[in-house]
Amino acid sequence: MDSYTERVSYRSSRLLRRLLLAAPLVTIATVLLASPTLAATGLNPLLPDAVSPNGHDLYNLYLWISLPALGVFFLVEALLLTIIIRDRRRRHAPGYRPPQWHGSTRLEIAWTIAPAVILVFIGYFSFAELQQDFQRPSDAVTDLDIAVSGHQFGWTYTYPGDVQVKSEGLTAADNPLVVPTGKLVRLKMDSVDVIHGFWVPDLMGKTDLVPGYDNYTWFKVSQPGEWRGECTELCGAGHYTMQLRVKAVTPDEYDDWLTQQKAKSASPSPSASASASPSPSPSPSGSAAPSPSPSGSAQPSASPSK
Repeated sequence: MDSYTERVSYRSSRLLRRLLLAAPLVTIATVLLASPTLAATGLNPLLPDAVSPNGHDLYNLYLWISLPALGVFFLVEALLLTIIIRDRRRRHAPGYRPPQWHGSTRLEIAWTIAPAVILVFIGYFSFAELQQDFQRPSDAVTDLDIAVSGHQFGWTYTYPGDVQVKSEGLTAADNPLVVPTGKLVRLKMDSVDVIHGFWVPDLMGKTDLVPGYDNYTWFKVSQPGEWRGECTELCGAGHYTMQLRVKAVTPDEYDDWLTQQKAKSASPSPSASASASPSPSPSPSGSAAPSPSPSGSAQPSASPSK
């Protein structure tokens, strides 16, 4: 009975050891293989390769930062599994104590310098990316300025010529942010109530809309298409409905669309035209009936003559 129990225990421990060794590789392979399918649902854990230059640079930075992160992950997991498997109690005699190291100067210097170098590497390239692709672009390179105002729970897009398009909640697909292809579009962003977050992952990085403060972001799309995004700050009970869409069309199509929007804003609304029409007077201005005398008598009094 004891030998059977030992055999089962050995087989179980060997299976567990193999599962522990394979778990990190299976997890990474699953994420990589499932990322194209998850991208359509918005649940992709990987940052998408954006179509705008600043978003594409952010994607490259994400990949470069992932290299040292994965290296540290595999190193720590490998050391942890090695210690778990090699120094199990059943593999050594009773009372066995693993070798102890105290005051290893070289080891302490190594595990202090290595993380510091990695953090300096990540910080330098992150700051360079921030300065290059997420600052307010100058007027000389900007082709189109659009003001984006966030409110609970929607967006207001103001185009040149005071043309406004409102996108409320889940109607974002019906009222997208329309931009021309091949043009650098600068977005001036603010909020009228609480902090909101403007993020279209397939275009650029996230930008917050802060009440009383103007933030800027930009993108430049070279191909027609439509991309979805959402508010990324918990802004209230209807936060989940605060969706947004960005639609890129050709410059000619954009000009036609903008002309249509100007015509809509210039035409009076039915309520306005109804209020502008004169209202009929409830009564005629003059009365045909004579007013009664204050005394109430129907006959006028005759004055005596002398």
